[in-house]
Amino acid sequence: MTDNKNFAARMGRWSAQHRKKAIFGWLAFVVLSLVIGGAIGTKAPENDTTYVGDSGKAHELVDRHYPTENVESVIVKGGDPRAVRAAVDDTVAAVSAQKGVYDVNSDQVAKDGSVLVDFKLRGDEEAAEKAVVPVLAAVDRVQARNSSVFVGEFGSASANKALSKAFEDDFKKAETLSLPITLIILVFAFGALVAAGVPLLLGLSAVAAALGLVALPSQLFPLGDEAASIILLVGLAVGVDYTLFYLRREREERARGVGHREAIHIAAATSGRAVLISGITVIVAMAGMFLAGDQTFTGLAVGAITVVLVAMIGSVTVVPAVLSVLGDRVEKGRIPFLGRLRRSDGESRVWNTVLDAVLRRPLISAVAAIAVLLALAFPALGMRAVLSGTDDLPRNLPVMQVYDEINASFPGGQIPAVVTIKAEDVTAPGVTAAVKDLEARAVESGRFNGPVDVNVSRDKHVAQISIPIQGNGTDDVSMEALADLRQTLVAQTVGRADGVSAAYVAGMTAETKDYVDFLKGRAPLVVGFVLLFAFLLLLVTFRSIVIPIKAIVLNLLSVGAAYGVLTWVFQDGHLEGLLGFESNGGVTAWLPIFLFVILFGLSMDYHVFILSRVKEAVDRGMKTEDAVAHSIKATASTVTSAAVVMVAVFAIFATLSFIDFKQMGVGLAVAILIDATLVRAVLLPATMKLLGKWNWYLPKQLHWLPEFRHEAEPSPSRA
Repeated sequence: MTDNKNFAARMGRWSAQHRKKAIFGWLAFVVLSLVIGGAIGTKAPENDTTYVGDSGKAHELVDRHYPTENVESVIVKGGDPRAVRAAVDDTVAAVSAQKGVYDVNSDQVAKDGSVLVDFKLRGDEEAAEKAVVPVLAAVDRVQARNSSVFVGEFGSASANKALSKAFEDDFKKAETLSLPITLIILVFAFGALVAAGVPLLLGLSAVAAALGLVALPSQLFPLGDEAASIILLVGLAVGVDYTLFYLRREREERARGVGHREAIHIAAATSGRAVLISGITVIVAMAGMFLAGDQTFTGLAVGAITVVLVAMIGSVTVVPAVLSVLGDRVEKGRIPFLGRLRRSDGESRVWNTVLDAVLRRPLISAVAAIAVLLALAFPALGMRAVLSGTDDLPRNLPVMQVYDEINASFPGGQIPAVVTIKAEDVTAPGVTAAVKDLEARAVESGRFNGPVDVNVSRDKHVAQISIPIQGNGTDDVSMEALADLRQTLVAQTVGRADGVSAAYVAGMTAETKDYVDFLKGRAPLVVGFVLLFAFLLLLVTFRSIVIPIKAIVLNLLSVGAAYGVLTWVFQDGHLEGLLGFESNGGVTAWLPIFLFVILFGLSMDYHVFILSRVKEAVDRGMKTEDAVAHSIKATASTVTSAAVVMVAVFAIFATLSFIDFKQMGVGLAVAILIDATLVRAVLLPATMKLLGKWNWYLPKQLHWLPEFRHEAEPSPSRA
């Protein structure tokens, strides 16, 4: 008989017996979540950037001593000086007439005759993005009236507005493509339309409920736009996975001749229990992002944990009820030819062939798999973390085309290094002389350009010295210039001027360097947390010290391989034409931690699902070798189907416009593909056969751990 004492079994039995309550209760929960979310509203962060290091200290000084400013620039560029001057005058008049615009000037003239019309917008960031709309329209009219020259606007408000729209369009594309692709894959996996729809419905309803529920934690942890994206990405993946595990087991038991209700009970007691263990492990892994100390990671963690929790609850409550209602009608809408790749017992012919070969030569298979994984991981030894800069943004955006025109005429002016100094009076003769000395030395070094701009706060306690920097802001040229500025130029000039109490360097280059260094310092804490708690969860679940150690090693191998592929593709610049990007010489700084946490969590789904079946067979008295063969053959097609869904959804992100999304999509897709094939179908069974009974070794000192029976042999019933 099945083990009916675990929570999942009890929930499954209740759900199947009270199916109307379970289904309508779930629908009410989803609707209520959306209503609550709509009423409360998801709180967004006031500032979506985490400032750390010296650049963070500079931003704190600026926030305290300067009013909020939103600077915009309009470049007027052309061959005829008279046409340029006429367009400049037209631009000054047009923007000055707009509400919220102040401090208009046209003093900057480039060597090629181009002119910058600079102005500021009143209000905070949100107000500026609204105020810039009529300004952009006015600039477009100036361009139309002066067609012989180029007129374009770039600034914080105009760029944020354009990039937000581009982000939104990208995610709409991902959402639009992910649902039909997932449905098609599930139809192929089950060979029936109704069965394919069940996992998709749970995934979508879990995503909907989570999108509403995150409004609650957002009051404490404000969430950026990325939270909704991770909810869709992870929610669809785990929602489909969990239902897939459940539904496949129920179908398998029915094929063995077990009665409809009993098959649901067995699925609840086995796959349902595996879902709970997997879900808890994923949640623990996602919680590691809280330790990254960055509000973006915090938002991602809140979103991911919420949707995994909702999907986990739905899989053990409403799925049994849906299966109870559908009965054998779950096979409705069958596609006849799709069943030919699978045997009548549900096992995959392809994976059976692979597994038989692996188990015949386990040592050779294990060594070969490890060699391939290490070869894939090798490029990661030279991985370089960078933050995506302006050069990495899509060039088909008009605002970025304007940026390129400005940067061509005024190199480095849009991404200057900003030296922020604090003194009792930054206009004192000694400080002013030191500032002049810094300006001269910086330009003479050849690492910086002119003109240098000095902006003094109203209280005269702080000054910002903006020095246009060579390079694109994140490349080696810019980083070398930053090092020279911080270590030599500032120290020899304003850093030792009388009355100066602090001197910090900010700007894109400095913020990139500080943020990368910050994440490198936090990474060991995140990784250690995830590994420790994953080890403890698996130790308690399987009462073996070998199983969790091996699970961690296998997961680290698949993550390492993903890092290696990312480095080879994006840092070394392979497949640029195919994926539509230009290498920026590194991997985006936040991605390694994010990938580790997400992949470690999601890959544990497969690991727990497979090992639960193995332990179930061992508990029934089967030898470990036979249990491995039986369990992996029984679960291979399920794991493959779940992995294909994930790979397809993640791969969509590789087609988006922004390089960060491309890297995320490729990294996730490659890692899941490697994990579900090379690791789970080759390395896992090979190592389990080699270890034999040692797989279940538990030191005597730990025998006090509770023992969970995964299942006893069910008694076939045709009831």
